[in-house]
Amino acid sequence: MNAVAATHAFARPRLGGIVLLAVPLAFLCLFFLHPLLSVLWRSVTDAQGHITFSNYARLFDDPGLPRAALHSLAIGLSTTLVTLVFGLALAMALHRSQLPGKPLIRAVLLLPMLAPSLVLGLGLVCLLGRNGLVHRLTGWPTDIYGFWGLLIANALYSLPQVVIVLSAALERTPVRHYDAAASLGAGHWRQFLDVTLPQLRFALAAAGFLVFTETLTDFGSAVVVGGNYRVLAMEIYSEVVGQLDFSMGATLGVLLLLPALLSAWLGRLAKRRQDGGEAVAGRTFSPARHPMRDVVLGIVAVVTLLPMFATVATVAYVSLVRLWPYDRSLTFAHYLGMHDGFAPVATSLGVSLLAAGVGVALIFALAAGLRSAPPRVVRAVQFLATLPAAVPGMVLGLGYVLAFNHGPLSAWLYGSAAIIAACCFYHYHAQAFLTMQAGMRRVPGALEDVVSSLGGRTRHVLRDAILPFAAPATIAGFFYLFMRSMVTLSGVIFLVTPSLGLASVSVMRLDENGFLAQAAAYAMCVVLAAALALGAMRLALHLLKDRRHVA
Repeated sequence: MNAVAATHAFARPRLGGIVLLAVPLAFLCLFFLHPLLSVLWRSVTDAQGHITFSNYARLFDDPGLPRAALHSLAIGLSTTLVTLVFGLALAMALHRSQLPGKPLIRAVLLLPMLAPSLVLGLGLVCLLGRNGLVHRLTGWPTDIYGFWGLLIANALYSLPQVVIVLSAALERTPVRHYDAAASLGAGHWRQFLDVTLPQLRFALAAAGFLVFTETLTDFGSAVVVGGNYRVLAMEIYSEVVGQLDFSMGATLGVLLLLPALLSAWLGRLAKRRQDGGEAVAGRTFSPARHPMRDVVLGIVAVVTLLPMFATVATVAYVSLVRLWPYDRSLTFAHYLGMHDGFAPVATSLGVSLLAAGVGVALIFALAAGLRSAPPRVVRAVQFLATLPAAVPGMVLGLGYVLAFNHGPLSAWLYGSAAIIAACCFYHYHAQAFLTMQAGMRRVPGALEDVVSSLGGRTRHVLRDAILPFAAPATIAGFFYLFMRSMVTLSGVIFLVTPSLGLASVSVMRLDENGFLAQAAAYAMCVVLAAALALGAMRLALHLLKDRRHVA
């Protein structure tokens, strides 16, 4: 093989390259596109399969449904506004101040990411509910159910993601802009208004749309602290589980899907503008000494993070209480004698490992296959691969029920761990795929050509050229999928069976039945498993980095 013919040999339409692209695409169509289309089809058909729009007309028969839609919109907008304000303050505290204790701030911000969203709601109920810890200790009348409880729970859950997005934008801001502003006599406040805020405008928009989408579609917090303030996610659950009305559930799902798709699309546009902005500054920004700024940001950090820590700590405390809230003596009985034993936790671990192992292999193949695909194919596949980010978990889970409870695959998939693992994987497919693609952009194209020119086949190119550079993204993708699968609730709530329970669903069931201490014990098992996975990921990435330095 001469050098010219070998140029970018991996890009040739080899059988291996075609298989790399075709297999994950087939799974994506079967386990994401097919369920999504099933929901759309069910919303416009009657029980006999005839096309009708009567399901949409029924939306106006029940005054509770339009009210739930307005509630979803109100809580989404309120949570977005609150989270952006406090998220901006925390990002400034981390990157534009000399505040001590920044590792502690980062550690507390990790807590909501290690637990299902309903854990924060559970903590708020135990802390500020009618029989909560504050009421028991002070006698003050407390009631967390409703709009304000939902707002606090959603804000605490979404805050870390806003800080991550804004922190990335702050790190990209060129330092020379601040140098130029300072040389023109601009003070710290003027620099914030004229340099920092303009540089963050697209990141703020992207973070805002992200929070709005997640809040609009979240089910966990709503079911625990929503009370009589019902939102669309709760109505879907009631229609499907309570009344077995799958047509109305699908119709509500489409109603929830439309604003989520619009918000995700706008967020993606904003992020693209942010990523397409100025490159990373050559040197790290070093904030000047400004005691008043640090004191203000420190107060905001304490006010923001203390409720977050107190909420999770309360769940941990309640899990050790003998009979909440009447007998607060400490015991490990809820861990040693769990309601259903450790089976739900073990099932969650197995499902998460399956979703992460198979999922990262499929994403690796898809991202590798796209490297040699024509641009038109790349754009189409990228759109399909990132579309799950805009689809609410409950809509995807309902789609799995409609698509796989009947038909030729139902004998293998119905009530199996595989179907739950597939739902978890495709619910979080977009972020894992983008991470893998970013990792593969580091692979030099010339290296692939060299391996091919030496007679290497597709598997040799993958092993010797791509995998060494994509290994960090592969490790990060695996643990990301594992941790998200451990904590997800909305995507799997319709797929569990009496013989196949998950830890996150057990938390919800026990809370509904008033067994708060047992629910807290299951919740802490999930938090512990996710924390161990996070530690393992960091250790693996550290060892990989050291190995490369040695090499």
